[in-house]
Amino acid sequence: MTYAFAARPVIAQSAPVMTAEAHISIDAVTKIYQTKSGQVESLRPIDLSIRRGEFLAVVGPSGCGKSTLLKLVAGLTSATSGTISIGGKAVSEPPDGVGIVFQNPVLLPWKTVRENVMLQIRMRGLDPAKYADAAQRLLKTAGLEGFEKSYPWELSGGMKQRASICRALVHDPEVLLMDEPFGALDAMTREKMNAELQRIWAESRKTVMLITHSIPEAVYLADRVVVMSSRPGTIEAIYDIDLPRPRPLSVMGEPAFIRYTQDIRKHFFAQGDLDH
Repeated sequence: MTYAFAARPVIAQSAPVMTAEAHISIDAVTKIYQTKSGQVESLRPIDLSIRRGEFLAVVGPSGCGKSTLLKLVAGLTSATSGTISIGGKAVSEPPDGVGIVFQNPVLLPWKTVRENVMLQIRMRGLDPAKYADAAQRLLKTAGLEGFEKSYPWELSGGMKQRASICRALVHDPEVLLMDEPFGALDAMTREKMNAELQRIWAESRKTVMLITHSIPEAVYLADRVVVMSSRPGTIEAIYDIDLPRPRPLSVMGEPAFIRYTQDIRKHFFAQGDLDH
């Protein structure tokens, strides 16, 4: 199947994308770190709105503040100025309705896959009995049925990351934040995990914010791709990805897909940075 490239992507500089379905609102957010040698500006004013159920990917050169932006949305650190809200509620601490997946699966080696997934429930003080069925459904969806009693050292890298995704989703959060979740995987496993993540997202329709260095990964997964500038980071462009879903891995060889990746990559050449 060949996909036609419908139009040039929408590019907006320092402009919020506001809709009636906005789920996450980032308004004039900045971040400055205090160090021994003085102030370090990580983020210049960021304005962005993420629609409910949208899959949004953020790309940018190393050190541009991508991960900092995700941590701000997650309530893991506070903004120097500006506001962030999820579902209309200001974020001042880690919200209950958010799940987070990091590059390292961070599974406890002495606990089984099921126990690691349910750790989210116990840490939040929720009733494990009420979430046991949800955990099993997630493990089945992620292709981990039959590995519930396995330990992390018995799993492949991709299986460990799938378990960490299940852990992030088991309490049924409205928002899933992902910080380079597949960065440590080999290329073939990473592509398989991209396909798995697309399938899991299609079934759950969570609002997803993905941080990645990989332009092809961003284009394959996202409804929109946000391009950030070099540090201090701000939004340089936003691309609407007009590719049909579900997207087979073969779409990566199609002219429309290649055009998107080329257009996004031009920003990195202009900044003197290259995609990893």
